[in-house]
Amino acid sequence: MSASIIAIILSAAMLHAVWNAIVKTAVDRTTTLGLVALGHVLPGAVMVAVLPLPSAESFIYIILSTLVHFGYFFLLGRAYQHGDLSVVYPIARGIVPALVSLWAMVLLGEVLPALAWAGIGLIIAGILLSNWNALRFGVGKTALWLALGTGVCISIYSLVDGVGVRLSGNTLSYWAWGAFLHLFIAGFVGWRRRRTLVQLPLKIWLVGITGGMVSMTAYGLVLYAKNFAPLGAVSALRETSVIFATLIGFFIMKEGNWKRRLGAAVLMVCGIAFIALNA
Repeated sequence: MSASIIAIILSAAMLHAVWNAIVKTAVDRTTTLGLVALGHVLPGAVMVAVLPLPSAESFIYIILSTLVHFGYFFLLGRAYQHGDLSVVYPIARGIVPALVSLWAMVLLGEVLPALAWAGIGLIIAGILLSNWNALRFGVGKTALWLALGTGVCISIYSLVDGVGVRLSGNTLSYWAWGAFLHLFIAGFVGWRRRRTLVQLPLKIWLVGITGGMVSMTAYGLVLYAKNFAPLGAVSALRETSVIFATLIGFFIMKEGNWKRRLGAAVLMVCGIAFIALNA
């Protein structure tokens, strides 16, 4: 995998950590997730108006991805009702690299070398270590199952979009339509939280929508990378967002144990090196 693709994916991971930090600091995380979805819709609407359509065969993947994203937002919101973000997030993201690599191998024939799998394993270990105490003492049964369901959704839409963007003929157009169709997610949350939304200060609206635009940018970078690298390797590098999130938590929010988080970062860096040299 080229250094430029690695840099693009790691940039996406950092941006992903930023918008999750925004969600983490929100009082009402479900409403904030709805505003994040709206932050996809607004620039997506502008882009679909000026860009050519992606290929017809890619639209089934865009629609399927939208449906799975709906399940992702729903399960993530429910998971945050039953467990802390520091517990739910590493579980949900931690299982994704292995699942995407498995789906890609079984369904697409993308077979990664053994050392690339070792790199994925190191990244997963780093994800779990970065939040070990929370995972050890704070996982309720309901939160665990919801987090696992969220992770399965992430792995499915990662695979779907990986195939869809390769068929689209235009990465920007595929990205724009996927973002615009978050309209259904934003609309669902907006209807459910309509009384809350009308009372929100303008600052909260702006923070949520900005978080969505950051999220959209991060995913656009990932979609671009999926044109040039194995899906499992892209997914593994993307999930380093967990360590970026924990570093934000430590340095900005003064959370957690620096020794454990440094150890997790070292594991992830080693995992990235294994993938870079072997994928």
